[in-house]
Amino acid sequence: MSETRKAACIIGWPVKHSRSPLIHNYWIEQHKLDAEYRREEVPPEQFDDFVETLRDHGYIGANVTVPHKQSALALSLPDERARAVGAANTLWYDDGTLRSTNTDVEGFLANLDKATPGWDRGLETAVVLGAGGGARAVVFALLQRDVQRVYVINRTLERVEVLQKQFGARVRAAGWDETTGLLGGAGLLVNTTTLGMSGQPPLEINLRCPASLVVADLVYAPLVTRLLATARARGLRTADGLGMLLHQAVRGFELWFGVRPEVTPELRALVEADLVGHAPEDKGLQETVREKVAKSARAGRRNNRKSG
Repeated sequence: MSETRKAACIIGWPVKHSRSPLIHNYWIEQHKLDAEYRREEVPPEQFDDFVETLRDHGYIGANVTVPHKQSALALSLPDERARAVGAANTLWYDDGTLRSTNTDVEGFLANLDKATPGWDRGLETAVVLGAGGGARAVVFALLQRDVQRVYVINRTLERVEVLQKQFGARVRAAGWDETTGLLGGAGLLVNTTTLGMSGQPPLEINLRCPASLVVADLVYAPLVTRLLATARARGLRTADGLGMLLHQAVRGFELWFGVRPEVTPELRALVEADLVGHAPEDKGLQETVREKVAKSARAGRRNNRKSG
């Protein structure tokens, strides 16, 4: 890598499944930047050392995925969003200080704004399935949009109580058996669990709800989950997990490379094709991006061998 070339990466364990290199290298090619984006598979016991020497590995910043988001928060100077969510997914240097944020919040909101315009107009009640890291980002986002009641449904109520203490009285705990009843008066349903994801148990839910309900699913593999398929069959408006994945990537790219990219239909088509294992019809830029992703992966493996 040249002295002027900038590099960022996604750090996870595992991380081979991540589509972040496809997204960011697409934007790098689109904007003709002297840069690259790689995967770094780092086990939990090596994460602290890796982040503390991030610059020595040649990186100006990074994305962080499971299981490292809480550790990334502790190793950096987090902004309000990252502190509120309790996890960081984006790292960058600011005058030598490693800072962090959580772009899942804006990714969630931007995706809903794009896919279901006006979804928050007059919205008073939302139902959120799950109480993990994704749920924390969603709850924080909904409170930013002045939703008055956010019911969090989780099998372990103790985890919901943690969210209540963090976010206040507008967050309310509910059991799975209360879901159908709550949907009757809700304007938004969000699935933040892994239920319905490829290889995971299905999400069983009765969508007995008003026609105005908006349904969002953070799962993006499969592209159309059973929840989204059922909602669309009922004529409900929906927002999928791939849209959130794309929109949450925007701010990190801007922080690292100084250019604010756009989520375009072409980019979405590229990632969709990759998820389903089919080559897109337009082979030009897509082939260049795929070659860059493969090259970056080889460079990341070389770095890992050197640091190991």
